[in-house]
Amino acid sequence: MGDERTVLVLTQPYDVTADYVVAELAARDVPIFRCDPGDFPRTLTLVAQSGGGWRGSLRLPGRRAALHDLGCAYYRRPTAFELPAHLTDEERRWATREARMGLGGVLAAHPLWLNHPHDIARAEYKPVQLAAAGTVGLSAPPTLITNEPAAAERFVREHGGAVVKPLGSGVIAEAGTAKLIYTNRVCAEEIDHTVAGTAHLFQQQVDKAYEVRLTVVDDAWFAVRIDGASQATGLDWRTDYDALSYSVVTVPEAIRAAVSRLLARLRLRFGALDFIVTPHDEWIFLEINPNGQWAWLQDATGLPIAAAIADALTKETT
Repeated sequence: MGDERTVLVLTQPYDVTADYVVAELAARDVPIFRCDPGDFPRTLTLVAQSGGGWRGSLRLPGRRAALHDLGCAYYRRPTAFELPAHLTDEERRWATREARMGLGGVLAAHPLWLNHPHDIARAEYKPVQLAAAGTVGLSAPPTLITNEPAAAERFVREHGGAVVKPLGSGVIAEAGTAKLIYTNRVCAEEIDHTVAGTAHLFQQQVDKAYEVRLTVVDDAWFAVRIDGASQATGLDWRTDYDALSYSVVTVPEAIRAAVSRLLARLRLRFGALDFIVTPHDEWIFLEINPNGQWAWLQDATGLPIAAAIADALTKETT
């Protein structure tokens, strides 16, 4: 892609991970238009007219990007639309739908993405990614998704205990405070009627020697071994970052081939994958995040992940 094409970065203002990529692109003198779709329609303006594709512009105060001059788009962590306060609840729902179908539709028609928002949305479903992982040759723990307490209790007993983890985001915002839900071990005696309240994901707990976070950007692969020095990290290393150590590892060829098939099946150019490596050196797939974090791993290891993303955003020629 020539320097005249503008990279579109769609994310919230305080996305530190996106800052790494923006800095890398700026160092290469690549034009960038960064905006948060959540600023529509308050400060972000869309003008799009059909005719051989959409032509027009995205505008912020003091900045403008021509739709027909956009190169690759990088979809990170946008916020919800900011709509006028005077709207009723029903008017707000209607206006939100119109904003999503209008701005979201024009953006969705753009051909170049890392990754396309629709592909991100589909791949974020754990049932989708676990089913896909099985078809491409990756091993995953036996898994139950249910809202039936009896089924959950049977599963946990059959597997001598299990873990329960969120199906989606593990963050709950309550009274202005963010609460995190981590992976937790559960025994059969703990299963009760509350399981019926929503869907739950139970998995067999896998013995591990260490974990691996594998970040893939097109043909660039970055695998980092994560070792935890505290008891808390034995279930979920995110509970104690201070107890973690990192080292770069090589991905076995069979795993590399299977991950390549998984990314192709999910139509992803970027993916952050989590694996358990057992004491017998077997790689067990846990999940893939089509929009996962990686900046802290670059800081810890020096791996050039931001540069690889910048390469991916600037290599398209059409």
